Amino acid sequence: MGLLSRAPADRLEALWKTLGIDDPAFHWLRAPETGGVMVRGRMGGTGAPFNLGEMTVTRCALRLKQGADGHAYVQGRDKAKARRAALVDALMQTDRADDLRRGLLAPLAQDMADAAASRAARAEATKVAFFTMVRGED
Repeated sequence: MGLLSRAPADRLEALWKTLGIDDPAFHWLRAPETGGVMVRGRMGGTGAPFNLGEMTVTRCALRLKQGADGHAYVQGRDKAKARRAALVDALMQTDRADDLRRGLLAPLAQDMADAAASRAARAEATKVAFFTMVRGED
């Protein structure tokens, strides 16, 4: 779910279309709705929790005609992305799971790994190496 929630909506939709899967029949358990959540943080990852601020999220839940439930929470106000993520979540519980893993989730994971490597390479290029010269007094 984290992969789907972080994926760019246009990339998610493009990969869905390449799979050739028609949107399955479903009914809403909870139609897409937008709201806010409080984001909490910790200093150094271990300190006392504090409220960092609010973030807008869109959530939904649906049930396929086959009976599988799908849920999604995505950052922002994109109801179509939340719907697509919930459909993928539900379909991952069916016999289409391998197709989705291969054709949608693996490419998304690779895109994110490539982006992380690119960020790391740009950061490495700006790295300053400090060193101490030996004065010969030792």
